[in-house]
Amino acid sequence: MVDEVSAHLVDAGYSVEEPERESWRSSLPVLARHLCELGFSDLDALVEYQLPRSSQRIDVILAGAEPTTLRPAYLVLELKQWSEAERYDEVGCLLRARWTSKPLLHPSVQVEAYCSYLVDHLERLREWPEAVHGMAYLHNATADSIPDRPLPRTYRNMLYTPDRAERLPGYLAARFSRVRDGRAAQRLLTSPVRQSARLLATAADEVGNRGHFVLLDKQREAYELVMRAVRWADAGRRKRVVIVSGGPGTGKSAIALDLFADLLRKGRQVNHATGSKAFTRTLQLYAREQPLHPSQRSDRLFKYFMNFTTGRKNGLDVLICDESHRIRERTTRGNWRAPRPQVQELIDAAKVPVFLLDDHQIVRPDEVGSVAAIREAAERLDLEVDDVTLGAQFRCGGSPRYERWVRCLLGLENADPHRWIGDENFRLGLANSPEEMESILRHRNDQGETARISAGFCWPWTLQARNGRLAPDVRIGAWARPWNAFEEHPPPGIPSSSYWATDPGGFRQIGCIYTAQGFEYHWSGVILGPDLVVRGGRFVTRAGELRDSKLVSRDGRIKAKNPDRLIRNAYKVLLTRGLFGTLLYSVDPETQEFLSRLIPPPRRRGPVVAPGVRRVGDERVGAQQELSDFRRKN
Repeated sequence: MVDEVSAHLVDAGYSVEEPERESWRSSLPVLARHLCELGFSDLDALVEYQLPRSSQRIDVILAGAEPTTLRPAYLVLELKQWSEAERYDEVGCLLRARWTSKPLLHPSVQVEAYCSYLVDHLERLREWPEAVHGMAYLHNATADSIPDRPLPRTYRNMLYTPDRAERLPGYLAARFSRVRDGRAAQRLLTSPVRQSARLLATAADEVGNRGHFVLLDKQREAYELVMRAVRWADAGRRKRVVIVSGGPGTGKSAIALDLFADLLRKGRQVNHATGSKAFTRTLQLYAREQPLHPSQRSDRLFKYFMNFTTGRKNGLDVLICDESHRIRERTTRGNWRAPRPQVQELIDAAKVPVFLLDDHQIVRPDEVGSVAAIREAAERLDLEVDDVTLGAQFRCGGSPRYERWVRCLLGLENADPHRWIGDENFRLGLANSPEEMESILRHRNDQGETARISAGFCWPWTLQARNGRLAPDVRIGAWARPWNAFEEHPPPGIPSSSYWATDPGGFRQIGCIYTAQGFEYHWSGVILGPDLVVRGGRFVTRAGELRDSKLVSRDGRIKAKNPDRLIRNAYKVLLTRGLFGTLLYSVDPETQEFLSRLIPPPRRRGPVVAPGVRRVGDERVGAQQELSDFRRKN
């Protein structure tokens, strides 16, 4: 069984290390023997089930039928080999174990979140949420060696240890029929996946007190560490700085907005800040649509990093600094330069400063935000630091295979670019021309899914509209389109640059790194400009082709010390905006030919069911339809 599970996961793009295999060898046979001894050997077990729209996996889901009603019933299991642990925080959501210095999420909290995520995303479970129960199965522990599950205690966060074994037979007998019913597993595997709400649309519900993100594993650990730091600040204990790092789509902004909304509801003095005009202004726009108290005006809640040069030290309870890789060395206004580093201004502004960032999303020479720089600043001020590194992918269909493909393509991983072999959860295609890219994505956009085209900053940008129209600066052969609007008051029907990624009118313009970073849309088209081309079988950067005034002066002088890394980082950002799929096109013939060997042409094949993968049904879930449909036209 272990070899089969491992082979399937490797085929799906996961990296499976020996400790994980050893964990399966230790836990799966114990669970299987236990179920057989209790007379439930005929239950279907979905092992290493991949959550929809995520690379996160559930250890085991038991699927069967209720004994009297024969309705589908599921038990989500989180298997742990732990023999002991103790509380790390006051509420018991975080635990401390002797084999690691890092806090660990309580397994019952972990499995409860899996249950909520499944019900949130699978339509057939939303119809009957009571069908989903959860249990942390700790087969080496005792009730005395593991803290009990935090309150409230429900059927979604049960905790099993062998010394509580007398309770399990009665629970299973009431939960499952002993006669196998394969319909439950099939119903789960073939369930339509709920259409994903984009991050900032969900954020509007967050702020308006009507919705929430389901935070999983490391995301929840980060949340709980911030809440612990808030409690410690209330008690007058030593100030703590929380750093949360992770790649695109790992949930940094979801954590930030979940924290922000919960702290706001608790009456805390909290601000959300970024270094991105587009991201902050979009959040302000969504917040203005919510029924907030006048004291909670959006411009008072959502700010910029440069807004904290003055103000009372520790005047806020919490300052949430999202997109912290965009922190500048100093805050400047005209010729004025702040006396303190910007990161220190942000740390000083709140009792609990929180930084969320990706070291590999620095795209401008004046951006200095990094995990190392923030930690160094905190330690220089004699402050404690909590840090969490996120791993699971929640964008790009949750595809670890695509995420690695992008890193290898751009030379950001110690491996050569390789051929894309497909993924049930995400689509990648190569357009033959910008006209074809636009036609395919327009069809998606017209069907109610969001689509955008972005490009490397390799064309001039006419800042002012002429005769009520934007200049078609991005020219490729006979095809020409304008950049996103520069002005705050663009021509009618065209959004300003801040709203290019979220306003329906944004499809008709080409976005750049500054309007795409921090956002997501269902379908992403990316035009590789002449700044990133293939020569001699590998990608090389040509900074001289850039037209970005932040990187290149008017006389053509390169301002950045490391333009190669900034160009590659920028394309990594652009290539990881899509939720369902990405279309690529290069203006360079040699590069386009190289990509054609890496990205196979579309082909048709029947739907496939694999462990943890939903069957492609008649639901309109673009990321799970076949690659050949990517090119479907009107």
